[in-house]
Amino acid sequence: MLDVNEISAPIEAELREFEIHFKESMRSEVGLLDKVTQYIIKRKGKQMRPMFVFLSAKMLGKINETTFDAASLVELLHTATLVHDDVVDDANERRGFFSVNALWKNKIAVLVGDYMLSRILLLTIQKNNTDLLGVIAKAVREMSEGELLQIEKSRNLDITEEIYFEVIRKKTASLISACCETAAISVNSHEHRERMKNFGILVGMAFQIKDDVFDYASPGKIGKPTGIDIREQKMTLPLIYTINNSDSSVRNELKNIIKNKNQSSKHIKRAVQLVSENGGLEYAYEKMKSMISEAFILLDVFPESEAKKSLIGLLDYTINREK
Repeated sequence: MLDVNEISAPIEAELREFEIHFKESMRSEVGLLDKVTQYIIKRKGKQMRPMFVFLSAKMLGKINETTFDAASLVELLHTATLVHDDVVDDANERRGFFSVNALWKNKIAVLVGDYMLSRILLLTIQKNNTDLLGVIAKAVREMSEGELLQIEKSRNLDITEEIYFEVIRKKTASLISACCETAAISVNSHEHRERMKNFGILVGMAFQIKDDVFDYASPGKIGKPTGIDIREQKMTLPLIYTINNSDSSVRNELKNIIKNKNQSSKHIKRAVQLVSENGGLEYAYEKMKSMISEAFILLDVFPESEAKKSLIGLLDYTINREK
């Protein structure tokens, strides 16, 4: 499996230039706002979403100014949702650093997220990138719908596989899909726009299933405790499969733990054990691999290139990453 540095090699120069571009997109004359956004930039992650934009664009055509705009819009949206999510979840940390709300309180965090969303609108209007705005606006709508659908269904523990896939398609995959679709738009590859959109959906859903599986892994392996989703009463694929495909004793025990004993470490450990022993993890892995296989097929029509090779490397990374 390629590591992140090897995957990003064909777009190394573009990613360096993007850092400048993204900083500029968040710049403000308000000192407090500028201070917060600079803090966010310094603790950024692996830049997976800009990588999807640039690698997709390079595979389809020639990276240009609109491609940089697309990457900025996607990253602004991603960052805004993370800041807002930390407020909603009352989270004090993000990627090992203090969250914005932990350092500056909820009111400032919400306003910073709102500012980033406003920058999306202004950047697209200033450059007349209405096609890009349409994709981003749809992603915002779907991410909100996905979160609310998950909350609604989790209350009654009645999420079917069909609803679960709808939740993760909207909540997680819509943003990866937006990366790939806006990349196609940016290089005028309109004939491949739908293909890249669907490619992003498959990758994003596989990415989320991998995250779900992490909740049942060994704590030492991924550097975080297991059972967080169970503690938060989130119905993920391994759990849904086990509840729907086990005998009544397993089903009733799991439902009882999730509803009534989800704060007990001993009972969470038992739930993890039940899911593992009754095929929940195996089933989730198979679904994830099936989606990645479909994504590979969508790339078959494109000629071989370094960008395509790295995009395939990103698929491998999605299902084989350790955290």
